Amino acid sequence: MVLNYIWIGFFAIAFLIAAVQLLLGNTDVFPAIMNSTFDNARTAFEISLGLTGVLSLWMGIMKIGERGGLVDSLARWLSPLLVRLFPEIPAGHPVFGHIFMNFSANMLGLDNAATPLGLKAMEGLQELNRKKDVATNAMIMFLVLNTSGLTIIPVGVMVYRAQMGAAQPTDVFCPILIATSVATLAGMVVTSLYQRINLFNRAIMTFVLGICLVVSAVIWLSTQVDQATMNLWSTVVANVLLFSIIMAFIVSGVRKRVNVYEAFVEGAKGGFETAVRIIPYLVAILVAIGVFRASGAMDFIVGGIGRVVELCGGSADYVAALPTAIMKPLSGSGARGMMVDAMQQYGADSFVGRLSCVFQGATDTTFYILAVYFGSVGIRHTRHAVAAGLIADLFGIIAAMVVAAIFFG
Repeated sequence: MVLNYIWIGFFAIAFLIAAVQLLLGNTDVFPAIMNSTFDNARTAFEISLGLTGVLSLWMGIMKIGERGGLVDSLARWLSPLLVRLFPEIPAGHPVFGHIFMNFSANMLGLDNAATPLGLKAMEGLQELNRKKDVATNAMIMFLVLNTSGLTIIPVGVMVYRAQMGAAQPTDVFCPILIATSVATLAGMVVTSLYQRINLFNRAIMTFVLGICLVVSAVIWLSTQVDQATMNLWSTVVANVLLFSIIMAFIVSGVRKRVNVYEAFVEGAKGGFETAVRIIPYLVAILVAIGVFRASGAMDFIVGGIGRVVELCGGSADYVAALPTAIMKPLSGSGARGMMVDAMQQYGADSFVGRLSCVFQGATDTTFYILAVYFGSVGIRHTRHAVAAGLIADLFGIIAAMVVAAIFFG
């Protein structure tokens, strides 16, 4: 229901802004909107088509892991922690293994692996759902932790900075790590308040302390090596871990004398079906976002925020980077384009360029994730998922601004 109102709101605001522009003599606005609808519908299909192969691959690998018992082993190992955050899920349930795999891929910046693993986790959560069209508390907690975008190694942002000629592409590494950690912890706390989950217990506090220690260790390591070494380590570690996971699943299947080939094919079929199922949901959300952008509504909002900030005596530098922050919950590719544009216009090593990069790495694409993950299992009533996800995004944006001011201001 919330997504329904948001979807209608995008179109209504876009129409009003476009109508005003037309009255002011801008005759190009409505052709631009219509071109955007067709372009984004095609983009949504292309994204889904691109996901088909990756989904089939990872769904096949996960099926081998299920048959080989590795997913069950992960679930039992993680139960003491995850059963506190997901009290609706029975202790030791296999879905805990899928959740862990998804979180691990996200933290390593492995987007291509994270999405299929997340969709597999959603399928497991849907099996436990008694009201098939209503999001459960466990689903919402899972999605909010995804949309907060905790990433230990932001390889993508650093690569873009290197391409744009930054003197030290890795100088945003620590700020991004801090901002995304704040967003994740905020999302966990906010969702727990909605769901009345007690966070003050040993398992959860140990987890939070563990995140803080890992973040501190990675930040310390980044100060001990040069840029080239850091980029090399990040890429090598992420890919070695990814391939090790694949081999571990295959080995577990062989040990249990599973026909790994047939198991893979069976899981891959499910991946193909999932990719097809999310196409309508993805078309709906991307077309609405495209219309919102093409109408000039985004520029109008950013301009209004800029004038308010300047009237309050704030710095215009923050305003120039805000398009990336505002676009990120709506579209990952759109936010990436805003980030690159900011670096082109102001310079990769400018405050605006660096802040845009921190915004890009601080959170994830909330509406895209909600549309794809909920759409994959047919959820229509999202309850407090949107509100909790956007609050986590807000904390991430505020943290990004504060951290950027400390590091680069």
